[in-house]
Amino acid sequence: MTPPKTASSRTEATRARLLEAARDVIRAKGYAATTVDDICAAAGVTKGAFFHHFPSKERLGLDAIEAFNDMASRLFAAPFAALPDPRDRLLGYLDVRIALLNREIPLFTCLLGTLVQEIHATHPALRDACEAGMASHIAALTRDIAAAKALHAPDAAWSAESLGYFMQSVLQGAFIFAKAKQDAAVVAESLTHLKLYLVSLFGAPAPETKDTPRP
Repeated sequence: MTPPKTASSRTEATRARLLEAARDVIRAKGYAATTVDDICAAAGVTKGAFFHHFPSKERLGLDAIEAFNDMASRLFAAPFAALPDPRDRLLGYLDVRIALLNREIPLFTCLLGTLVQEIHATHPALRDACEAGMASHIAALTRDIAAAKALHAPDAAWSAESLGYFMQSVLQGAFIFAKAKQDAAVVAESLTHLKLYLVSLFGAPAPETKDTPRP
């Protein structure tokens, strides 16, 4: 039999629902258009519960950014991250991104990218948190890019960091077009082109055979 929830676990569950609601409602409506009432309704909690956990919408936004970063870190610690060739890890990362497109548009877009486009001049604390989160994600990509460059393109003149920013620029730009067109296909096509570009830089993986060992 499942043990009854303690007051502490119920409190944490309420806070988690508010963070998840903020993540999804802000991606769908934008920061300014999202009200505390919207978030409470999506989370199924009272406004009193909201202010028990967060003194303001901005504080919730900051904590939602942190929770989104944690979620992304877990998501991209997927099986492809254990592949021995860093080129294959980069291609696997894009495959996961493409696989995520089978849901409603707001649910595959980036909370940080959505926020920073809107609030960069009005909410510096949120802007800086978005920049830090995106920079951390790019740094993780850059490590694999640097390893792939050393292995497959050691004489290339471009920097690993510049390619990391380019990859994220393609992704964030494709998200904008998906919202404008209300169609995920533009993201899939953009990421497929990005995969082809990486193959042009690093070469294609060897085709799998029945004897190919798996990680």
